[in-house]
Formats: sequence, structure tokens, C-alpha cells
Amino acid sequence: MTMAGTPKMEGAQDAPFYLEQGPECALFETAYRHQMPLLLKGPTGCGKTRFVAHMAARLGRPLYTVACHDDLTAADLIGRYLLKGGDTVWVDGPLTRAVREGAICYLDEVVEARKDVTVVLHPLTDDRRILPIDRTGELLEAGPGFMLVASYNPGYQNILKTLKPSTRQRFLSISFDFPPPDQEEQIVATESGLDPARVKGLVRLAGKLRGLKGQDLEEGVSTRLVIYAASLMAHGMPLNQAVETAMIEPLTDDDDVKEGLRDIVMAVFG
Repeated sequence: MTMAGTPKMEGAQDAPFYLEQGPECALFETAYRHQMPLLLKGPTGCGKTRFVAHMAARLGRPLYTVACHDDLTAADLIGRYLLKGGDTVWVDGPLTRAVREGAICYLDEVVEARKDVTVVLHPLTDDRRILPIDRTGELLEAGPGFMLVASYNPGYQNILKTLKPSTRQRFLSISFDFPPPDQEEQIVATESGLDPARVKGLVRLAGKLRGLKGQDLEEGVSTRLVIYAASLMAHGMPLNQAVETAMIEPLTDDDDVKEGLRDIVMAVFG
């Protein structure tokens, strides 16, 4: 869901597929029951967003997802006055709607947002659980169903884009990583519909490419991209073309690096 949309709400039986790797589901439920904010840390495409969607559905809570970016301001989250039909009316932002409705608000890549965003989160991440709205004079108290969840990729951030300790220590935190090969094979096969025997090689290739992170590649290949490659193959695309489109081109624009990646593909698949 985007900021302008309506919250996504599903029953537990309709929860998006998520393969649990450890105690993360129990930890999320405990945080929710005890009204604690939660921070998810891990590389891009390792399943953080899917995990939040899965848990919101399991708990039967509406979910507001905000993709944070450089231009995201506190007003984008809280709301602003807008002209409608000649009248000036207040329109709630997604964070305010989540507080009012007792929903889960998920801030994806929260460190990408402007600094004033984290400031408005502080009163919601301690025992006050309030959201002051200066423009309207309201002081909203979060109901028992409200939960604040945020995520970021620690390996991708520089010193100018990181959470201050004063913010980070307001959250419980769970570290995510790419799943072990056997679990990743199950995830990719389930999501793509590709035969598990053919998925095996893609996951093995992903492991090799992730080993290049910090050397030739800024980021390793995500589970999301492996699923894309497998989905293309499941729809009849030849392996080499699917891998080129989903697991090489998205990783780099450097022609020499691409050639090196193709050599790895040949080594894995022959």
C-alpha cells in the first residue's frame, strides 16, 4: 500500500507466504502484545517487508506501509491542510491514520527519510504512545492495536544516513539475513512455481554472487531477484536469459563486472 491508499487487511488464512527462520514471528507477536515498537535490520530483498505483511495478516491488523525517501517529511506522515472544493480541510497522513485506527505502520528504510521524521516518532516509541499534531492542536493517544515497525539496511548506510542511538534504542530490534540455502530453495520454489530441482542452481548462484559484495558488487543478489529469475524460467524463459535479466543486469552497470558475473554463471551451470 502506498501512503495515499487504504490499509491492507487480510485474515490469517490469507497471510502472504513467509517461511519462518527463527523466533522472529514470536518476537513480533510479543512486541505487538506489549505495545513495543520494532526495528528490522537486514540487507535489501531478504524478506523484511514480506515478514511485516505476513505478521499484520496473522494478527488481523490493518497495515500502512510507507516507503521512505530523501524528500519524505514529518508532514507526509502526520498530514497537512489541503484545498478541496474551495475549502481548506485537514487530511491525515498514514502515521496519523494508523494511530487513529489502531493499525500497524511500517516505515520501510526509515533512515532514508529526513531527520524531522524520526523526531515525530519519539513520543510514539516510549510509554507515552502519543502523536502530537501541532497544526490541529490534537494530541492523539495510540490505541492497543497500534504498532510502529521500521526497517533499514545497516550495510548500505553511510555515516550521514544512520539512526541516532537516541532513536535506535527506542525500538526492539531483529536482525535479518538471507535464508540458508535449503530454506531459500523452498521460498523460491513456492513463490515462483519453478521445479525445486531447477531452483537449486539459482540459489547456489545467488550464494556465489553474494560473496562478491564489497568487492565487485555494492550489494549481493536479493532473494527477491532469485524469485524473479525463477518466475521467468517457470514461464518458459531460457535459464541464461532469465539470469541475465534478473540476477546480472540489476546488480551492476559495469560491463567488466557483468562479464565476471557471467563467468560465475557458467561455472555454476556449465
